[in-house]
Amino acid sequence: MSIKPPFTDLEIKKQTDGFYKDNSLPIALISKGIMVALVLWALVFPANAYGTLDSVNGSLLKGFNQFYIYIVGFFAFFLLVITVLPKTGARVMGVPGEKPEFSNFSWFSMMFGAGLGVGLMVFATAEPLSLWGSNPVVVAGEVVGNTEDAVQSAYRYTFAHYGFHAWSIYVVTGLSLAYYAYTRNMPLTIRSALTPLFGNLMNGFLGHIVDVLGVVATILGVSVTIGFGVSQFIDGLYNITDMAWLMKFVEGEPPTPSKVGLISGLLVIMGMSIISAVSGVGRGVKYLSNLNLVLSLILLTTFVVFGSFGFAMSTYGSAFVDYIINFISLSFGAYGPQDAAAFAAALPDAAKEHADALIGGATNAWGAWGGSIGYETFVSGLEGPAAELDEATLMAAYEAGNAQRQFGWQAGWTTFYWAWWIAFSPFVGLFLARISKGRTVREFIIGCVFAPAMVCFAWMTILGGTAIDLELTGSAAGAITGASQTNQLFATLGQMIEGGLLSGLTIMCVVLIMTFLVTSADSGILVMNTIMSGGSQETGIKHRIVWGLILTAVIGTLLMAAGEGQPPMESLKRAMIIGALPFTMVMGLMCVALAKALYRDGQREKSGGAAGQPAE
Repeated sequence: MSIKPPFTDLEIKKQTDGFYKDNSLPIALISKGIMVALVLWALVFPANAYGTLDSVNGSLLKGFNQFYIYIVGFFAFFLLVITVLPKTGARVMGVPGEKPEFSNFSWFSMMFGAGLGVGLMVFATAEPLSLWGSNPVVVAGEVVGNTEDAVQSAYRYTFAHYGFHAWSIYVVTGLSLAYYAYTRNMPLTIRSALTPLFGNLMNGFLGHIVDVLGVVATILGVSVTIGFGVSQFIDGLYNITDMAWLMKFVEGEPPTPSKVGLISGLLVIMGMSIISAVSGVGRGVKYLSNLNLVLSLILLTTFVVFGSFGFAMSTYGSAFVDYIINFISLSFGAYGPQDAAAFAAALPDAAKEHADALIGGATNAWGAWGGSIGYETFVSGLEGPAAELDEATLMAAYEAGNAQRQFGWQAGWTTFYWAWWIAFSPFVGLFLARISKGRTVREFIIGCVFAPAMVCFAWMTILGGTAIDLELTGSAAGAITGASQTNQLFATLGQMIEGGLLSGLTIMCVVLIMTFLVTSADSGILVMNTIMSGGSQETGIKHRIVWGLILTAVIGTLLMAAGEGQPPMESLKRAMIIGALPFTMVMGLMCVALAKALYRDGQREKSGGAAGQPAE
């Protein structure tokens, strides 16, 4: 008995003339309308925009923190199951017998370029150093931050944030897009991935909404990436030129890029990005990607030669084993918020009347950069009768706040990363899909999850491990941990080398950051236009310019919307976490749709269906 063929008659209505020729008018107008409204809101009412984003973000994290954690863990194990199943893993993304479009070397090189970007330049040192001082094991009071005992747990969570979970997010989107595009000859756009569930509905308004969610997520994900990168770009320029107007100086805090500096850097970077996007993939993106790879290898070699390579490699091995051992708990160890009543109920009787005085310190998951958190800090911050409680009672009070500390840390670190990678997944997923025609499902998952994650691990341990070792041995004397996040790479270089070599490498890093920023921005612009044009890889120049200007306006206005005394990135981060939530739900449906499609394809083969006609 044959099984009916799947729904593949996906038609995205496009304009035949005018400004939006060859583009979907609903996708373009809705996505642009949302972004323009966000820009005007942040520009005209910055305080209201910041406050509202902050409030909505806080409420969203309280309600959906566990959802973010669980669904990303599900993505990782969903892909694992697909990989190990013999028939699904062996299925070719293309017509039967089709060979891969690119050689293994070229394929991996392009994945390397996708995985090693602005995020890794900013967080190569900042991530391990920050987690060395504050991670769930430190927050629980099991080890002391910024000590040798905290190194293992620091890298456990560093690997979690940049490892198999992160790449599983990208691959869920990429695999879904590639499977339908190459086995069913459907458009390479987001709505195609939901056709096994919704069929003809994807031709209408529901399909437009799905694509719009992909565009909005991409804009906000790319915006956060560019925001962090521009901040590091300005730090680098200041290290080279000493131009004080680029920075903000507050007594007792490390200097950070000023809003004037950030906006100036943003205009330079986005101007170059628009020029690169207009020139097209063949010229702009390709040449910059080649330059990125060369400069990245030079930077990595510098750390191998002058850094703590032995410490880094031993850390790599032990951290990887620890990461695998704790993989399940990292996947599904989710926390919800603990309210004041729950905290008070968990206190010993002797401390209950002091709950209001104890709750602030006992539930605080954070310390200043290079500062400390933990029981000793909690005790030292107490005043009045609460400070006179005996040690056993204080220790019990601190333990009573552990659930909230874990929630606060997870929401601020892991959930932020999951939202960032989810928002970035239409961009990276579409790129991975484009280069993977002819690969088997198993090749795609292993190649796009395992290989780039291992490269990220090496990058984090070689650069970040050197920074930690310099602080552990006392050579840096707090110079690295005391720097701002985006300046910690330059602070590490300053402790490793000096003189002309340091100046030359600092300039090279600034150029590398700049080229990574430009490739990220212009690739994001091209992806947004691809979705808007219904999967077309050739998009009009005028639309690339328009989206480049919109992206610049989104980043600039949200940077300016941050309140006085607040880090400029906070508005961008909050908007991104909010914008990523709807697309997270789309990705969950993608997994259900793909599971259905793979199962029905197997049923079709058993029933003797015609080749090239996979079942719904």
